[in-house]
Amino acid sequence: MPEDKKKLLIVEDDTGLQKQLKWTFDDFEVLQAANREEALAHLRRSEPAVVLQDLGLPPDADGVGEGMATLKEILSLAPRTKVIVVTGNADRDNAVRAVGFGACDFYQKPLDTDVLRLIVDRAFHIHALEEQNRALRESQAGSPLKGIIANDAGMLRVCRMVEKVAPTSVSVLVLGESGTGKELIARAVHDLGERRKARFVAINCAAIPEQLLESELFGHEKGAFTGAIKTTPGKIEVADGGTLFLDEIGDMPLPLQAKLLRFLQARVIERVGGREEIAVDVRIVCATHQDLKALIAEQRFREDLYYRLSEVSVTLPPLRDRPGDAVVLAHAFLGRFGAEQGMPRRGFAPQAVAAIQAYAWPGNVRELENKIKTAVIMAEGPLVTADDLGLADAPGGELLFNLKEVRARAERQAILQALALADGKISRAADLLGVSRPTLYDLMDRYGIRRDDGAS
Repeated sequence: MPEDKKKLLIVEDDTGLQKQLKWTFDDFEVLQAANREEALAHLRRSEPAVVLQDLGLPPDADGVGEGMATLKEILSLAPRTKVIVVTGNADRDNAVRAVGFGACDFYQKPLDTDVLRLIVDRAFHIHALEEQNRALRESQAGSPLKGIIANDAGMLRVCRMVEKVAPTSVSVLVLGESGTGKELIARAVHDLGERRKARFVAINCAAIPEQLLESELFGHEKGAFTGAIKTTPGKIEVADGGTLFLDEIGDMPLPLQAKLLRFLQARVIERVGGREEIAVDVRIVCATHQDLKALIAEQRFREDLYYRLSEVSVTLPPLRDRPGDAVVLAHAFLGRFGAEQGMPRRGFAPQAVAAIQAYAWPGNVRELENKIKTAVIMAEGPLVTADDLGLADAPGGELLFNLKEVRARAERQAILQALALADGKISRAADLLGVSRPTLYDLMDRYGIRRDDGAS
């Protein structure tokens, strides 16, 4: 059998109908099964992309119980397989039930081979598109930085900046709303730098009471205060040779800001209650969701400390300003949490995808992550719905299945990604896309992509 033939599994117990269907689909590699056991054996052995299954299977040929059970088992074993169920005339209710269980389509007898051929061809096409998208998501899952999933041009620029900054010794200030992934960026700075073999030590300046924060940062000597029963090094000292991540630096009290500034200038610390100066070699990475310049104007943050901490500033865009990334992230989270919980899901219903795209995500990536985790547990079917996510249906969600629109969105996003990777250079972006400069200019005009973003 030629390797390039698509595999179609036909589950049908009527031998006459088996022969007719095999003849109808003679340009496919047709696998045939008369019952559930044979169907599952073919499924495991050959992994067909599409299954055409009669709901009336023995030993319940006059009912649909065995057929429904077979459908559920096929989708449980191979959730990405497209199953088309075949029902008797006027048996629309069971066909709709089958689609609710995860079948991609249905066909009612009597047999019209031309119509059935169109339905099967469409199922193969959808399967191929989904496999391409899945491969793309998996290739993006580990890029461009560890733990960062991004397709948006702005986020890719952030990742390129991190790659440039990480090998240096400069202090980095990461700015962005809560939930945008500031600590992931801080860890990427550490992991890509020369200190990656040493420790990455994190402390949240907003989570520790002011009276304890100094001891947490600088350590204390035995007897320095009530309860100090032994000498304890602080986070700065523990991070010696590595990276210290100060999260929510905007919440650090002014007295501690002065002491941190002294450390950054002299690179020595004194523990609380101690007099000995201890030299520490550590890289500082800070993060905050606050506007530090506004805090400086209000005299709540030291300007001299700001300039020490922000030798390089990295601003993370909120999820609502990263077109397409919410859906890519949602699929990645769905795969991860489905595996963790032992509850694999095939994907998202079209309305769920539309709702994810339409929602503003005020809690950013963290909110999306939480909603997907909950949906994996609460979803009753193989596809996660907008209700499972706790999101309202977005108007026009059905347009996501319009192939013209899907192609246009994918093409626009590919151009934005290429421009981001090429630092806005048209010639380089055209090479990455495999098109000429004039063609790329035409595409940019078509999709309203500006040429003035560093293009050359």
